Amino acid sequence: MLAQSLRTLAVRCRAAARPAVRQHAGRLSTTARTHTRAAAEQALAAKNVMPIYLDAQATTPLDPRVLDAMMPYMTENYGNPHSRTHKYGWETESAVDTAREQIASLIGAHPKEIIFTSGATESNNTAIKGVARFYKGKKHHVITAQTEHKCVLDSCRVLQEEGFEVTYLPVSKGGLVSLDDLAAAIRPTTALVSIMAVNNEIGVVQDIAGIGKLCRERGVFFHTDAAQAVGKIPLDVAALNVDLMSISGHKLYGPKGVGALYVRRRPRVRLEPIITGGGQERGLRSGTVPSPLAVGLGAAAALAQRELDYDYAHVSRLSRRLVDGIAARVSDVVRNGDADHVYPGCVNLSFSFVEGESLLMALKNVALSSGSACTSASLEPSYVLRALGAEDDMAHSSIRFGIGRFTTESEVDYVVENVEAHVTRLREMSPLWEMHQEGIDLKTIQWSQH
Repeated sequence: MLAQSLRTLAVRCRAAARPAVRQHAGRLSTTARTHTRAAAEQALAAKNVMPIYLDAQATTPLDPRVLDAMMPYMTENYGNPHSRTHKYGWETESAVDTAREQIASLIGAHPKEIIFTSGATESNNTAIKGVARFYKGKKHHVITAQTEHKCVLDSCRVLQEEGFEVTYLPVSKGGLVSLDDLAAAIRPTTALVSIMAVNNEIGVVQDIAGIGKLCRERGVFFHTDAAQAVGKIPLDVAALNVDLMSISGHKLYGPKGVGALYVRRRPRVRLEPIITGGGQERGLRSGTVPSPLAVGLGAAAALAQRELDYDYAHVSRLSRRLVDGIAARVSDVVRNGDADHVYPGCVNLSFSFVEGESLLMALKNVALSSGSACTSASLEPSYVLRALGAEDDMAHSSIRFGIGRFTTESEVDYVVENVEAHVTRLREMSPLWEMHQEGIDLKTIQWSQH
Protein backbone atom coordinates (compact mmCIF):
# COMPACT_ATOMS: atom_id res chain seq x y z
CA MET A 1 0.00 0.00 0.00
CA LEU A 2 2.82 2.39 0.84
CA ALA A 3 4.49 1.76 -2.51
CA GLN A 4 1.19 2.39 -4.30
CA SER A 5 0.71 5.64 -2.38
CA LEU A 6 4.21 6.80 -3.29
CA ARG A 7 3.61 6.02 -6.97
CA THR A 8 0.32 7.94 -6.90
CA LEU A 9 2.05 10.91 -5.32
CA ALA A 10 4.81 10.79 -7.95
CA VAL A 11 2.27 10.73 -10.77
CA ARG A 12 0.43 13.71 -9.33
CA CYS A 13 3.67 15.66 -9.02
CA ARG A 14 4.61 14.90 -12.64
CA ALA A 15 1.14 15.91 -13.81
CA ALA A 16 1.33 19.29 -12.10
CA ALA A 17 1.53 22.31 -14.39
CA ARG A 18 5.00 23.64 -15.07
CA PRO A 19 4.51 27.31 -15.97
CA ALA A 20 7.55 29.29 -17.00
CA VAL A 21 8.73 31.91 -14.54
CA ARG A 22 10.74 34.57 -16.32
CA GLN A 23 13.87 35.76 -14.59
CA HIS A 24 16.48 38.34 -15.59
CA ALA A 25 19.83 36.55 -16.01
CA GLY A 26 22.86 38.11 -17.65
CA ARG A 27 26.48 37.80 -16.65
CA LEU A 28 26.20 37.83 -12.91
CA SER A 29 28.65 38.01 -10.07
CA THR A 30 28.86 35.07 -7.69
CA THR A 31 26.75 36.90 -5.11
CA ALA A 32 24.13 37.87 -7.68
CA ARG A 33 23.96 34.31 -8.94
CA THR A 34 23.31 33.05 -5.44
CA HIS A 35 20.49 35.57 -4.87
CA THR A 36 18.97 34.86 -8.27
CA ARG A 37 19.06 31.10 -7.74
CA ALA A 38 17.47 31.53 -4.31
CA ALA A 39 14.73 33.72 -5.80
CA ALA A 40 14.05 31.10 -8.46
CA GLU A 41 13.76 28.37 -5.85
CA GLN A 42 11.38 30.51 -3.78
CA ALA A 43 9.23 31.26 -6.83
CA LEU A 44 8.91 27.58 -7.68
CA ALA A 45 8.21 26.66 -4.07
CA ALA A 46 5.49 29.31 -3.83
CA LYS A 47 3.74 27.84 -6.90
CA ASN A 48 4.32 24.24 -5.74
CA VAL A 49 5.85 23.50 -9.15
CA MET A 50 8.42 20.79 -9.81
CA PRO A 51 10.77 21.52 -12.71
CA ILE A 52 10.97 19.23 -15.72
CA TYR A 53 13.77 16.77 -14.97
CA LEU A 54 16.55 16.61 -17.57
CA ASP A 55 19.53 15.78 -15.36
CA ALA A 56 19.70 12.00 -15.74
CA GLN A 57 23.51 11.91 -15.52
CA ALA A 58 23.35 13.36 -11.99
CA THR A 59 20.78 10.82 -10.84
CA THR A 60 17.73 8.97 -12.07
CA PRO A 61 14.34 8.65 -10.37
CA LEU A 62 13.68 5.45 -8.50
CA ASP A 63 11.60 3.20 -10.73
CA PRO A 64 8.33 2.39 -8.86
CA ARG A 65 8.86 -1.30 -9.66
CA VAL A 66 12.21 -1.14 -7.88
CA LEU A 67 10.52 0.38 -4.84
CA ASP A 68 8.00 -2.46 -4.84
CA ALA A 69 10.84 -4.98 -4.72
CA MET A 70 12.57 -3.11 -1.88
CA MET A 71 9.59 -2.51 0.42
CA PRO A 72 9.38 -5.97 2.05
CA TYR A 73 13.04 -5.67 3.10
CA MET A 74 12.38 -2.30 4.70
CA THR A 75 9.51 -3.64 6.78
CA GLU A 76 8.91 -7.30 7.69
CA ASN A 77 12.03 -8.91 6.15
CA TYR A 78 14.56 -6.91 8.12
CA GLY A 79 17.06 -9.61 9.05
CA ASN A 80 20.81 -9.23 8.74
CA PRO A 81 21.85 -11.12 5.58
CA HIS A 82 24.96 -12.36 7.41
CA SER A 83 22.95 -13.97 10.24
CA ARG A 84 23.05 -17.68 9.43
CA THR A 85 21.20 -19.05 12.48
CA HIS A 86 17.57 -18.06 11.82
CA LYS A 87 14.97 -17.48 9.13
CA TYR A 88 15.25 -13.68 9.19
CA GLY A 89 18.85 -13.91 8.07
CA TRP A 90 18.21 -16.72 5.59
CA GLU A 91 15.47 -14.76 3.82
CA THR A 92 17.51 -11.59 3.41
CA GLU A 93 20.62 -13.54 2.42
CA SER A 94 18.60 -15.25 -0.30
CA ALA A 95 17.31 -11.90 -1.54
CA VAL A 96 20.83 -10.44 -1.62
CA ASP A 97 22.08 -13.48 -3.52
CA THR A 98 19.29 -13.02 -6.05
CA ALA A 99 20.26 -9.37 -6.48
CA ARG A 100 23.86 -10.43 -7.02
CA GLU A 101 22.71 -12.80 -9.77
CA GLN A 102 20.63 -10.07 -11.41
CA ILE A 103 23.56 -7.65 -11.52
CA ALA A 104 25.93 -10.33 -12.79
CA SER A 105 23.49 -11.30 -15.54
CA LEU A 106 23.29 -7.71 -16.76
CA ILE A 107 27.05 -7.51 -17.40
CA GLY A 108 27.83 -11.14 -18.26
CA ALA A 109 29.60 -11.94 -14.99
CA HIS A 110 29.44 -14.68 -12.36
CA PRO A 111 27.46 -13.77 -9.20
CA LYS A 112 30.51 -14.41 -7.01
CA GLU A 113 32.33 -11.65 -8.92
CA ILE A 114 29.88 -8.97 -7.71
CA ILE A 115 30.88 -7.02 -4.60
CA PHE A 116 28.30 -4.66 -3.06
CA THR A 117 29.54 -1.16 -2.19
CA SER A 118 28.00 2.18 -1.23
CA GLY A 119 28.21 3.46 -4.82
CA ALA A 120 30.48 4.03 -7.80
CA THR A 121 32.78 6.37 -5.87
CA GLU A 122 33.63 3.64 -3.38
CA SER A 123 33.90 1.09 -6.19
CA ASN A 124 36.35 3.30 -8.08
CA ASN A 125 38.43 3.94 -4.97
CA THR A 126 38.50 0.24 -4.11
CA ALA A 127 39.47 -0.86 -7.61
CA ILE A 128 42.19 1.71 -8.24
CA LYS A 129 43.79 1.92 -4.81
CA GLY A 130 43.18 -1.75 -4.05
CA VAL A 131 44.87 -3.16 -7.17
CA ALA A 132 47.76 -0.67 -7.09
CA ARG A 133 48.55 -1.32 -3.44
CA PHE A 134 48.31 -5.11 -3.73
CA TYR A 135 50.79 -5.28 -6.61
CA LYS A 136 53.05 -2.42 -5.50
CA GLY A 137 55.92 -4.80 -4.82
CA LYS A 138 56.36 -5.46 -8.54
CA LYS A 139 54.35 -2.74 -10.29
CA HIS A 140 54.00 0.93 -9.42
CA HIS A 141 52.44 2.57 -12.49
CA VAL A 142 48.77 3.41 -13.22
CA ILE A 143 47.22 4.85 -16.39
CA THR A 144 44.01 6.86 -16.62
CA ALA A 145 42.56 9.67 -18.75
CA GLN A 146 42.30 13.40 -18.15
CA THR A 147 38.51 13.30 -18.52
CA GLU A 148 37.77 10.70 -15.83
CA HIS A 149 35.34 11.28 -12.98
CA LYS A 150 36.85 13.26 -10.13
CA CYS A 151 36.87 10.29 -7.76
CA VAL A 152 39.10 8.40 -10.21
CA LEU A 153 41.45 11.34 -10.64
CA ASP A 154 41.62 11.94 -6.88
CA SER A 155 42.31 8.24 -6.24
CA CYS A 156 45.22 8.44 -8.68
CA ARG A 157 46.54 11.58 -6.99
CA VAL A 158 46.47 9.78 -3.63
CA LEU A 159 48.53 6.98 -5.19
CA GLN A 160 51.00 9.56 -6.49
CA GLU A 161 51.44 10.84 -2.94
CA GLU A 162 52.21 7.25 -1.94
CA GLY A 163 54.97 7.02 -4.53
CA PHE A 164 53.14 5.53 -7.51
CA GLU A 165 53.58 6.90 -11.00
CA VAL A 166 50.42 7.91 -12.86
CA THR A 167 50.01 8.73 -16.55
CA TYR A 168 47.02 10.93 -17.43
CA LEU A 169 46.25 10.28 -21.10
CA PRO A 170 45.04 13.19 -23.25
CA VAL A 171 41.89 12.81 -25.32
CA SER A 172 40.94 13.90 -28.82
CA LYS A 173 38.73 16.93 -29.49
CA GLY A 174 35.83 14.49 -29.42
CA GLY A 175 36.87 13.12 -26.03
CA LEU A 176 38.19 9.71 -27.15
CA VAL A 177 41.32 8.03 -25.81
CA SER A 178 43.78 7.00 -28.52
CA LEU A 179 44.71 3.33 -28.43
CA ASP A 180 48.14 4.27 -29.80
CA ASP A 181 48.66 6.68 -26.90
CA LEU A 182 47.58 3.98 -24.45
CA ALA A 183 49.86 1.37 -26.00
CA ALA A 184 52.80 3.76 -25.82
CA ALA A 185 52.06 4.56 -22.15
CA ILE A 186 51.98 0.94 -20.92
CA ARG A 187 55.20 -0.14 -19.23
CA PRO A 188 56.41 -3.40 -17.66
CA THR A 189 55.59 -1.77 -14.30
CA THR A 190 52.01 -0.82 -15.23
CA ALA A 191 49.56 -2.46 -12.83
CA LEU A 192 46.26 -0.95 -13.93
CA VAL A 193 44.52 1.02 -16.67
CA SER A 194 41.33 2.85 -15.63
CA ILE A 195 39.19 4.35 -18.42
CA MET A 196 35.49 5.15 -18.01
CA ALA A 197 32.95 3.58 -20.37
CA VAL A 198 30.63 6.57 -20.84
CA ASN A 199 31.66 10.07 -19.81
CA ASN A 200 29.33 11.68 -17.29
CA GLU A 201 29.59 15.19 -18.79
CA ILE A 202 29.66 14.70 -22.55
CA GLY A 203 28.37 11.14 -22.97
CA VAL A 204 31.32 9.94 -25.08
CA VAL A 205 31.55 6.15 -25.29
CA GLN A 206 35.14 4.91 -25.20
CA ASP A 207 36.41 1.92 -27.19
CA ILE A 208 36.20 -0.39 -24.19
CA ALA A 209 36.65 -3.52 -26.32
CA GLY A 210 39.82 -2.15 -27.91
CA ILE A 211 41.22 -0.99 -24.58
CA GLY A 212 40.40 -4.31 -22.93
CA LYS A 213 42.03 -6.30 -25.72
CA LEU A 214 45.20 -4.21 -25.53
CA CYS A 215 45.42 -4.51 -21.75
CA ARG A 216 44.89 -8.27 -21.84
CA GLU A 217 47.63 -8.66 -24.48
CA ARG A 218 50.03 -6.59 -22.38
CA GLY A 219 49.23 -8.31 -19.07
CA VAL A 220 47.73 -5.22 -17.43
CA PHE A 221 44.52 -5.15 -15.42
CA PHE A 222 41.72 -3.02 -16.91
CA HIS A 223 39.17 -1.18 -14.76
CA THR A 224 36.28 0.82 -16.16
CA ASP A 225 33.97 3.22 -14.37
CA ALA A 226 30.68 2.13 -15.95
CA ALA A 227 28.34 4.14 -13.73
CA GLN A 228 26.89 5.93 -16.77
CA ALA A 229 26.90 2.85 -18.98
CA VAL A 230 25.48 -0.10 -17.05
CA GLY A 231 21.86 -0.66 -17.97
CA LYS A 232 22.05 1.88 -20.79
CA ILE A 233 24.28 0.21 -23.37
CA PRO A 234 25.08 -3.52 -23.79
CA LEU A 235 28.07 -4.63 -21.70
CA ASP A 236 29.73 -8.02 -21.42
CA VAL A 237 32.78 -8.10 -19.19
CA ALA A 238 34.10 -11.32 -20.77
CA ALA A 239 33.81 -10.10 -24.36
CA LEU A 240 35.24 -6.70 -23.42
CA ASN A 241 38.17 -8.14 -21.39
CA VAL A 242 37.22 -5.99 -18.41
CA ASP A 243 38.82 -7.02 -15.11
CA LEU A 244 37.06 -4.58 -12.78
CA MET A 245 33.87 -2.57 -13.34
CA SER A 246 32.21 0.06 -11.15
CA ILE A 247 28.41 0.26 -10.97
CA SER A 248 26.09 2.85 -9.38
CA GLY A 249 22.54 2.13 -8.24
CA HIS A 250 21.03 5.57 -8.63
CA LYS A 251 22.27 5.97 -12.22
CA LEU A 252 20.06 3.11 -13.46
CA TYR A 253 16.77 3.93 -11.68
CA GLY A 254 17.78 2.17 -8.48
CA PRO A 255 18.27 3.53 -4.94
CA LYS A 256 21.00 5.91 -3.82
CA GLY A 257 23.64 4.69 -1.42
CA VAL A 258 24.40 1.39 -3.12
CA GLY A 259 26.65 0.26 -5.94
CA ALA A 260 28.72 -2.71 -6.97
CA LEU A 261 32.21 -3.60 -8.07
CA TYR A 262 32.79 -6.43 -10.50
CA VAL A 263 36.11 -8.18 -9.72
CA ARG A 264 37.20 -10.92 -12.14
CA ARG A 265 37.93 -14.35 -10.67
CA ARG A 266 39.60 -16.00 -13.71
CA PRO A 267 42.18 -14.75 -14.44
CA ARG A 268 42.08 -13.66 -10.85
CA VAL A 269 42.37 -10.03 -9.84
CA ARG A 270 43.75 -9.41 -6.35
CA LEU A 271 43.21 -6.17 -4.49
CA GLU A 272 43.78 -4.76 -1.04
CA PRO A 273 40.46 -3.85 0.65
CA ILE A 274 39.79 -0.24 1.57
CA ILE A 275 37.26 -1.11 4.29
CA THR A 276 38.18 -3.90 6.70
CA GLY A 277 36.28 -5.57 9.51
CA GLY A 278 33.98 -8.57 9.42
CA GLY A 279 35.26 -9.85 6.10
CA GLN A 280 31.99 -9.67 4.19
CA GLU A 281 31.94 -9.62 0.38
CA ARG A 282 34.81 -12.11 -0.05
CA GLY A 283 36.84 -10.03 2.38
CA LEU A 284 37.00 -7.17 -0.13
CA ARG A 285 34.40 -4.91 1.49
CA SER A 286 33.58 -5.42 5.15
CA GLY A 287 30.32 -4.21 6.65
CA THR A 288 26.71 -5.40 6.69
CA VAL A 289 25.23 -5.40 3.19
CA PRO A 290 22.16 -3.11 3.24
CA SER A 291 19.67 -5.71 1.99
CA PRO A 292 16.90 -3.28 0.89
CA LEU A 293 19.38 -1.29 -1.20
CA ALA A 294 21.02 -4.41 -2.62
CA VAL A 295 17.60 -5.79 -3.57
CA GLY A 296 16.79 -2.44 -5.21
CA LEU A 297 19.99 -2.49 -7.23
CA GLY A 298 19.28 -6.04 -8.31
CA ALA A 299 15.72 -5.20 -9.35
CA ALA A 300 16.96 -2.15 -11.27
CA ALA A 301 19.52 -4.32 -13.07
CA ALA A 302 16.89 -6.90 -14.00
CA LEU A 303 14.58 -4.19 -15.36
CA ALA A 304 17.42 -2.60 -17.29
CA GLN A 305 18.37 -5.92 -18.87
CA ARG A 306 14.78 -6.61 -19.89
CA GLU A 307 14.06 -3.11 -21.21
CA LEU A 308 17.49 -1.99 -22.46
CA ASP A 309 16.58 -2.00 -26.16
CA TYR A 310 13.31 -0.17 -25.55
CA ASP A 311 14.93 2.42 -23.28
CA TYR A 312 17.77 3.04 -25.73
CA ALA A 313 15.36 3.56 -28.63
CA HIS A 314 13.19 5.89 -26.51
CA VAL A 315 16.15 7.96 -25.33
CA SER A 316 17.65 8.09 -28.85
CA ARG A 317 14.40 9.37 -30.34
CA LEU A 318 14.02 12.11 -27.73
CA SER A 319 17.70 13.02 -28.04
CA ARG A 320 17.32 13.58 -31.79
CA ARG A 321 14.18 15.61 -31.15
CA LEU A 322 16.03 17.81 -28.66
CA VAL A 323 19.19 18.31 -30.72
CA ASP A 324 17.38 18.85 -34.02
CA GLY A 325 14.86 21.17 -32.41
CA ILE A 326 17.51 23.40 -30.86
CA ALA A 327 19.67 23.34 -34.02
CA ALA A 328 16.68 24.47 -36.11
CA ARG A 329 15.86 27.38 -33.81
CA VAL A 330 19.19 28.53 -32.35
CA SER A 331 22.38 29.38 -34.23
CA ASP A 332 25.99 29.11 -33.03
CA VAL A 333 25.45 25.98 -30.93
CA VAL A 334 28.21 23.37 -30.58
CA ARG A 335 27.71 19.81 -29.36
CA ASN A 336 30.58 18.72 -27.16
CA GLY A 337 31.90 15.20 -27.65
CA ASP A 338 32.31 12.86 -30.59
CA ALA A 339 28.89 12.64 -32.24
CA ASP A 340 29.62 9.17 -33.63
CA HIS A 341 30.60 7.68 -30.27
CA VAL A 342 28.12 9.04 -27.76
CA TYR A 343 25.35 7.81 -25.49
CA PRO A 344 22.29 9.70 -26.80
CA GLY A 345 20.86 10.38 -23.36
CA CYS A 346 23.70 12.78 -22.56
CA VAL A 347 23.60 15.94 -24.69
CA ASN A 348 26.21 18.60 -23.87
CA LEU A 349 25.75 21.83 -25.82
CA SER A 350 27.68 25.10 -25.77
CA PHE A 351 25.71 28.23 -26.66
CA SER A 352 28.06 30.91 -27.98
CA PHE A 353 27.81 34.32 -26.27
CA VAL A 354 25.66 32.97 -23.45
CA GLU A 355 26.99 32.06 -20.04
CA GLY A 356 25.87 28.63 -18.95
CA GLU A 357 25.01 29.71 -15.40
CA SER A 358 22.84 32.53 -16.73
CA LEU A 359 20.96 30.16 -19.01
CA LEU A 360 20.52 27.65 -16.19
CA MET A 361 18.91 30.31 -14.01
CA ALA A 362 16.71 31.50 -16.85
CA LEU A 363 15.58 27.90 -17.38
CA LYS A 364 14.78 27.48 -13.70
CA ASN A 365 11.65 25.48 -14.48
CA VAL A 366 13.88 22.81 -16.06
CA ALA A 367 16.32 20.75 -13.97
CA LEU A 368 19.60 20.88 -15.91
CA SER A 369 23.30 21.01 -15.17
CA SER A 370 26.34 22.84 -16.46
CA GLY A 371 28.54 19.81 -15.83
CA SER A 372 29.20 17.03 -13.35
CA ALA A 373 26.94 17.12 -10.30
CA CYS A 374 30.03 16.39 -8.20
CA THR A 375 31.79 19.59 -9.31
CA SER A 376 28.96 21.86 -10.47
CA ALA A 377 29.30 24.07 -7.39
CA SER A 378 32.57 25.35 -8.84
CA LEU A 379 32.49 28.36 -11.15
CA GLU A 380 35.62 27.14 -12.94
CA PRO A 381 35.11 25.89 -16.51
CA SER A 382 34.65 22.12 -16.86
CA TYR A 383 38.00 20.29 -16.80
CA VAL A 384 36.45 17.75 -19.17
CA LEU A 385 35.69 20.39 -21.79
CA ARG A 386 39.10 21.98 -21.26
CA ALA A 387 40.69 18.58 -21.92
CA LEU A 388 38.83 18.54 -25.26
CA GLY A 389 40.51 21.84 -26.12
CA ALA A 390 37.45 24.05 -25.59
CA GLU A 391 38.21 27.68 -24.86
CA ASP A 392 37.05 29.19 -21.58
CA ASP A 393 34.12 31.06 -23.10
CA MET A 394 32.71 27.93 -24.76
CA ALA A 395 33.34 25.81 -21.68
CA HIS A 396 31.47 28.39 -19.58
CA SER A 397 28.56 28.35 -22.03
CA SER A 398 27.88 24.61 -21.84
CA ILE A 399 24.68 22.96 -20.64
CA ARG A 400 24.15 19.24 -20.12
CA PHE A 401 20.74 17.81 -21.00
CA GLY A 402 20.13 14.36 -19.47
CA ILE A 403 17.31 12.35 -21.03
CA GLY A 404 16.00 9.26 -19.30
CA ARG A 405 13.44 6.49 -19.16
CA PHE A 406 10.61 8.73 -17.98
CA THR A 407 11.29 11.78 -20.18
CA THR A 408 8.40 12.63 -22.53
CA GLU A 409 8.12 14.27 -25.96
CA SER A 410 6.11 17.17 -24.57
CA GLU A 411 8.83 17.88 -22.02
CA VAL A 412 11.50 17.92 -24.72
CA ASP A 413 9.39 20.26 -26.90
CA TYR A 414 8.85 22.58 -23.94
CA VAL A 415 12.58 22.69 -23.25
CA VAL A 416 13.40 23.43 -26.90
CA GLU A 417 10.98 26.37 -26.96
CA ASN A 418 12.32 27.80 -23.72
CA VAL A 419 15.94 27.36 -24.74
CA GLU A 420 15.26 29.34 -27.91
CA ALA A 421 13.47 32.11 -26.01
CA HIS A 422 16.05 32.54 -23.28
CA VAL A 423 19.15 32.19 -25.49
CA THR A 424 17.71 34.85 -27.79
CA ARG A 425 16.99 37.16 -24.84
CA LEU A 426 20.39 36.69 -23.22
CA ARG A 427 22.22 37.26 -26.50
CA GLU A 428 20.31 40.48 -27.06
CA MET A 429 21.83 41.68 -23.79
CA SER A 430 25.37 40.81 -24.90
CA PRO A 431 27.51 43.40 -26.74
CA LEU A 432 29.72 40.54 -27.93
CA TRP A 433 26.77 38.96 -29.72
CA GLU A 434 26.06 42.28 -31.43
CA MET A 435 29.68 42.52 -32.58
CA HIS A 436 29.52 38.95 -33.85
CA GLN A 437 26.36 39.77 -35.79
CA GLU A 438 28.20 42.66 -37.41
CA GLY A 439 30.86 40.25 -38.66
CA ILE A 440 33.61 41.25 -36.24
CA ASP A 441 36.06 38.45 -35.44
CA LEU A 442 36.29 38.69 -31.68
CA LYS A 443 39.46 36.59 -31.57
CA THR A 444 41.36 39.36 -33.39
CA ILE A 445 40.48 42.00 -30.80
CA GLN A 446 43.12 42.90 -28.22
CA TRP A 447 41.16 43.75 -25.11
CA SER A 448 42.65 46.36 -22.81
CA GLN A 449 43.09 45.47 -19.15
CA HIS A 450 42.44 47.89 -16.33
